[in-house]
Amino acid sequence: MLQSPNDVAQLTPTLEAARTASVSLASAPTELKNKALKLIAQALRDHVAEVVTANGADLAAGVTNGLRDGLLDRLKLDEPRILALADSVDQIALLTDPVGQIVRGSSLPNGIKISQVRVPFGVIGVIYEARPNVTVDLAALALKSGNAVVLRGGSAAENSNRVLIGLVQAAIIDAGLNPDSVQTIDPFGRAGATELMKARGYVDVLIPRGSATLIQTVVAQSQVPVIETGAGVVHVFLDESATKEWAIEIVHNSKTHRPSVCNALETLLVHRSAAERLLPAVLAKLAASGVTIHADARTRSIYPAAVPATDEDWGTEYMSLDISVAIVDSLDEAIAHIRRYSTGHTESIITNDLQNAERFLNEVDSAAVMVNTSTRFTDGGEFGFGAEVGISTQKLHARGPMGLPELTSTKWIVRGTGQVRA
Repeated sequence: MLQSPNDVAQLTPTLEAARTASVSLASAPTELKNKALKLIAQALRDHVAEVVTANGADLAAGVTNGLRDGLLDRLKLDEPRILALADSVDQIALLTDPVGQIVRGSSLPNGIKISQVRVPFGVIGVIYEARPNVTVDLAALALKSGNAVVLRGGSAAENSNRVLIGLVQAAIIDAGLNPDSVQTIDPFGRAGATELMKARGYVDVLIPRGSATLIQTVVAQSQVPVIETGAGVVHVFLDESATKEWAIEIVHNSKTHRPSVCNALETLLVHRSAAERLLPAVLAKLAASGVTIHADARTRSIYPAAVPATDEDWGTEYMSLDISVAIVDSLDEAIAHIRRYSTGHTESIITNDLQNAERFLNEVDSAAVMVNTSTRFTDGGEFGFGAEVGISTQKLHARGPMGLPELTSTKWIVRGTGQVRA
């Protein structure tokens, strides 16, 4: 693995090639970009065994290196997941190309016509870890939105990413596009990631995906503008009017459907008036699925099998079959708890009270706020984006699941007929 300063200096030609590719890709016809996407999808279907073999090597190394179960789940690419990736790439090909879309426009009194149109960023850098699906998602979304992308996927998925990048680049060549539109800097190791964060002038925007530590490191150290994706300390609040059956199923799905992902439930809050009615059944179903319940004293008085929650539990993204549970006295207390501990990702209320639902929607300041549904729906694929760049928890430009429009900027087009300013 390349690590020395001299080796890292070799990163500059890679970034220059990405910049060059971005120029032609920005004006590539939609039909050509869609052709590349369809070829990528077919390549994934044709090489399932090759990807599974490479991923198996990464999984074995992950076990040896002590990766947590949640990270191993994110790392895993089996045949159903690979075929689902291929389907998502096909779906992206069907989506409207955002490049050239007019956001707004007008004619001035002097006859000048102005319009604001969507344009690609140019070169997008992505730093992520143990998520080879991101390699395909980002390549596909970047291509469709006219951006070149430079990927740093981390050593945990090195074998998987090498095969996937090879398939993507071969498809891009077959489509007649520049293969430098999608590149990896994995051979440069962590030093490459550091240099990518310094690559202002080559890279237009940097997107980190991974642990809270990774994201904060990139946000703190990057000299390139960052779109911040966040960890998911996700909450569900069962208010006093919550339907029991909804509470049981929504909480169970939010926690157990795929506990390693960022939209999985981590903290359950329950109104004191509904606690004895709801908690025994809700927690029993979680426990039957292997969930460890970390609870406050009031919850343990109703469900003694829970373990005592610590102060750290309320701010923890478990990414595992663990959940923290607390009883609160009011909607106000639930909202206050969420404001204190949430990472601004996703929160849901289970209620039959319209006023409480609207207060929750209006007063909870997260990227996705829900009523009577599972938090697992905060997802680009579920939102109809085909795939997602990530889930942004910031408030500038992009927030929530990021699809094609979030990978564009805008520029103003001004057309005149000889006007001069007085």
